Amino acid sequence: GITLETLAAALPAGTRIIRAMPNTPALVSQGATAFCGNAAARPADLDAADTLFKAVGLTWIAPEESTLDAVTGLSGSGPAYVLLFLEALIAAGIEQGLPPEAAQQLATQTLLGAATLANEANEEPATLRERVSSPGGTTVAGLAELDAADLRSSIRRAVAAATARSRELSRDS
Repeated sequence: GITLETLAAALPAGTRIIRAMPNTPALVSQGATAFCGNAAARPADLDAADTLFKAVGLTWIAPEESTLDAVTGLSGSGPAYVLLFLEALIAAGIEQGLPPEAAQQLATQTLLGAATLANEANEEPATLRERVSSPGGTTVAGLAELDAADLRSSIRRAVAAATARSRELSRDS
């Protein structure tokens, strides 16, 4: 959350600075990193940062530093949201009678497969979800429960809370 301005104040005038927000999937070369440079940063500096972070996943050059707070709320904190969902999916599988090892393997592969499908398909996630949702079928029954629990709103609130906290931390830096 340390801003470019704060970093620049602690360094010699004209120092070229890149501020980045990576996430933990970078540990397995599946990260998402957003970054931006200060006014002194040159295009070559941004290119170098892009090359560096592409070695561990996807990159996005933020048009302005303020968007890094939303990046923090979405992809910086996002792995924790997804892992919480994974924990719940595994627990639900166990509650329905699956052995723990099978529940973990099936849930983890399901998340990985769905994410890969969403990443590689030339279609919106909603379209892909609708293809799995046969009218009157099992998926629709499960989705109705997630809708009743207002999962979408909970996710929006989680991203908003993390974004707001990132802004607070930046102001305090």
